[in-house]
Amino acid sequence: MQTIYERCCGMDVHKKIIVACLRIGNKTELKRFDTLTCSVKDLGNWLLENDCQMVAMESTGVYWKPIYNILELLNLDVMVVNAHHMKSVPGRKTDVKDAEWIADLLQHGLLKASYIPDKEQRELRDVVRYRKSLIEERARELNRLEKILEGANIKLSSFVSSLTGVSSRRLIEQAIQGEVNNENIDDLIHHSMQSKKAELLLAMEGALSNVQKLLVSAILDHYDDMSRRIIELDNIIDNQMKKYEDAIQKIDELPGIGKRSAQTILAEIGLDMSRFPSAAHLTSWTGLCPGNNESAGKRKNGKTNKGNRHLKTTLIQCAKSAQKDKDSFFHAQYQRLVVRRGKNRATVAVAHSMLIAIYHMLKENVSFNDLGSDYYAKFNSEKKANYYLRKLEELGVSVSVSYAT
Repeated sequence: MQTIYERCCGMDVHKKIIVACLRIGNKTELKRFDTLTCSVKDLGNWLLENDCQMVAMESTGVYWKPIYNILELLNLDVMVVNAHHMKSVPGRKTDVKDAEWIADLLQHGLLKASYIPDKEQRELRDVVRYRKSLIEERARELNRLEKILEGANIKLSSFVSSLTGVSSRRLIEQAIQGEVNNENIDDLIHHSMQSKKAELLLAMEGALSNVQKLLVSAILDHYDDMSRRIIELDNIIDNQMKKYEDAIQKIDELPGIGKRSAQTILAEIGLDMSRFPSAAHLTSWTGLCPGNNESAGKRKNGKTNKGNRHLKTTLIQCAKSAQKDKDSFFHAQYQRLVVRRGKNRATVAVAHSMLIAIYHMLKENVSFNDLGSDYYAKFNSEKKANYYLRKLEELGVSVSVSYAT
């Protein structure tokens, strides 16, 4: 096979050790290093002394990140590779064999590098992803609160839209301290909820035990603490993403996408779309395009790949919101697909279209142009009219038609 790199290194990375295999022509040199900063620097200097052209390693958990950062600072070219793309021969797996196998594949150009953004964007990703995980955990904490209240037969969630509203919090805190009755309920609820007063009194008749009261108090404190931390992270993200303001405003024009979702999208894909040859490459990297699974001329299940789960889940949430806008193209696309493909596939298709729009908006520096909810009605209009006329005749309805001019 053709040799692409005369001097290259394959590394098998673990939590405590790194096994490095340096290939210089047909010669192989193996060394072990621990993962302390000083040892990783020694590894980098060893590679520099041997004029290493390229380094490759598996994307093992988070253990590759500090090694990548240090080697990047030493101006070494580093390639992070999906472990699924370079499986070795079964039954011959050791750390040394893995490092040799990676080096061999790298030397002959058989590895495909994963997309690794620059250090600034990687740090921004960490903040945005941490904020997203806090929001998800806060939602789980709210579910725990409702579960405990239901266990105490307090049916507050049946009569209010949110357990975290001002009136709901007052009612819950009063239930912890004593009881909700006719004498104090007027001071606890908003005037707009006066019509529900009788129902709320019945809903709050449950009995919280001492242990349940302690649990509810702990959950509310944890919820408030996470809300404060989310606000702090919002401020950090706003300060770090000032250069993204124009792109955020562009993406915010799409139905279903707000400021925070736009920040998450940009933190994941960045501003430079030249790293993705086409919109199809971006959607495949995200995990929003159909997979290929064909055998003997038969196309089997074409489910999407895993992709970037942080970006994928964000776009799915945005798609669920966008499909509710009845004046947008995304609503028409969803309605067209949901009947024959189901809700989940239709939602993924909408998210796929939204990401393609974002790609072209960022690459070509243009604003969003909604095709409109009547986009599909513009094609084969006569054929569609005849289809509905036949359906009416099947139902026994006879109509006379005149086309508008």
